[in-house]
Amino acid sequence: MPVRTSAPVGAPTWIDLASSDLERSKQFYGEVFGWTFESAGPEYGGYVTASKDGKPVAGLMHNDPQWNSPDGWSVYFHTIDAQATLDRAIAVGGFTCGAPVMEIKDKGRMAMLSDPAGAMVGLWQPAGHRGFEIVNEHGAPVYFQWSGRDYATAQAFYRDAFGWQLETVSDTDEFRYSTATFDGEALLGLMDATSFLPEDQPSNWNFFLGADDVDKVVQLIVDNGGTVIRAAEDTPYGRLAAVADPTGVAFNLSSLSS
Repeated sequence: MPVRTSAPVGAPTWIDLASSDLERSKQFYGEVFGWTFESAGPEYGGYVTASKDGKPVAGLMHNDPQWNSPDGWSVYFHTIDAQATLDRAIAVGGFTCGAPVMEIKDKGRMAMLSDPAGAMVGLWQPAGHRGFEIVNEHGAPVYFQWSGRDYATAQAFYRDAFGWQLETVSDTDEFRYSTATFDGEALLGLMDATSFLPEDQPSNWNFFLGADDVDKVVQLIVDNGGTVIRAAEDTPYGRLAAVADPTGVAFNLSSLSS
């Protein structure tokens, strides 16, 4: 089981879900991926940590109607100084979400921002909470992807704000894609989705969870109230599928490398 104690600086380090039906979401992800759940209690607003094989893999929280935001997953990037990273991101074209950097007692510091293309992203400066500790396993994150408009602007932003070294995979009108590598491993990609992203859908960050058998997990998702956005298909990057949980939150599945 690939267990890690820290993400590279600038790389994805945590994911959490804001759900309008927290109990339904827990039931769904527990049935589909075998996650177990523990609430941090009232002191942390009822925030729930999901674990896989006893290691933290994701967070869940109630989507407060006052936030006026749809249910959705958030992706957080590792920073050693949340305030400095937030300031740098704003200086190179990012936007704050109106809230300052938050101190999470005994856990770390966090902030949320929007990139110039409108994709929301989180910052996490770990203290007691190190982020997800399982990767590249069934039910654990294996890859992260930005899909959106203003691709070139987004590339420049993430280079400047997070120091990413981007490598172009393809640069044609049909497929424009680049990856960011950390410690020799491509952990995320940026995809120009201008030609197919619906007009009412903003640029966004999403992720792929590992699946021992993608087709079997897709069926489990349907059986437990989820939906299929894009059916499982073989690609040069493995067998992939796009799905949604019972409250309509999208995520992806990826087969695991042998």
